[in-house]
Amino acid sequence: MASVLIIGGQGRIGQAIAQDILHHTDATVTVTRRSTVDQASSAPSSSASSLLSRLIPAQLDVNDRASVQKAIAAHDLVIDCAGPFHARSTEVLQQCIQAGVHYLDVSDCAPFSRRALPLHDVAQQANVTAIINTGVFPGISNAMARWGVEEFVQQLGRSPHSIRLYYGVAGSGGAGVTVMRTTFLGLQHPVTAWIDGQWQTLKPYSDRQLVQFPPPIGTTGVYWYEVAETLTLAQSFPVQTVVTKFGSVPDIYNRLTWAVAHWLPKRLLHNPDFIEDTAKMSYQMTQISDRFSGTGIAIVVEVAGNETKGETEQCRLTLVHRDTAIAAGAGTGSLAQLILAQKLQHPGVAPVETALATELFRTMMQQRQIAIDCNWISKLTIVG
Repeated sequence: MASVLIIGGQGRIGQAIAQDILHHTDATVTVTRRSTVDQASSAPSSSASSLLSRLIPAQLDVNDRASVQKAIAAHDLVIDCAGPFHARSTEVLQQCIQAGVHYLDVSDCAPFSRRALPLHDVAQQANVTAIINTGVFPGISNAMARWGVEEFVQQLGRSPHSIRLYYGVAGSGGAGVTVMRTTFLGLQHPVTAWIDGQWQTLKPYSDRQLVQFPPPIGTTGVYWYEVAETLTLAQSFPVQTVVTKFGSVPDIYNRLTWAVAHWLPKRLLHNPDFIEDTAKMSYQMTQISDRFSGTGIAIVVEVAGNETKGETEQCRLTLVHRDTAIAAGAGTGSLAQLILAQKLQHPGVAPVETALATELFRTMMQQRQIAIDCNWISKLTIVG
């Protein structure tokens, strides 16, 4: 029987991943956290005792190198959920490569991706499949982008000019306080964006744009935000522009985040105590608003031609899910399922869009009853 280690697996996202793996494989799943917690309080919600019998809670400090090394060696697949990843090293990834153990993570920031991707060659030589930035965004959103690019090329016989990704999340998204920490850490530095074939620097949480998401998210404002997809999609596909914008529901959270990004002194944003206190306060606020807004997510991916040259075609993919954390669990869990079944073998370090074939992605989403719509918004004759 295969065994999976989820480091930081007793948080909201880790639990969702464990739940997905337990439902779709027969693997045993060890979920860790720094402090010891009994199985009943840490287990993913499930009434099936057969699933819980394959779930093993454990204590593990990600900074304890010897303990992490020992834990990795005892498993077939490691999933790193110990965020935030902004200041994390690639130590776990390197240990997995050295041990010959396949690896997934839920990293969601470009700085970590820049540290991880250079390990591609050594992972390839070790025959280790290591996929970074899994989850829902990044993760499922990256696979949607690949689907859209392939659809565009198949239908029109040429590469698209741009990929635009818009995310709308209701309240806390069903995730824990770590996600709130990640949000505010992402405001510390300028956004590096790929626009018209050049890397440009933009202010975080700037350039508000109204986007119509599928219900129940509806229309809300989205803003520039530093995410890993900006880096990897620009490298994975020959496009000239990659837009990644994020927004919350209710809209008051967008206004508050904008104020934090633009009005507060920079020294506060770089103060760990301020980040921690703000994250906890924000999480407490969402615990109230979640009752009204829900915790869902909507994704819009637009793959388009160059409008300045009269190329008005656009392939538009949309997804909506009632719970962001569960969707993230499906994104990472489906990759784990494929790796354990030896249906996904991609030695090296790679983002989702280069490792996961669209056909496999669509099959995994169908198994989890996650619907993704793919439509052509405009398919007019090219002029000029």
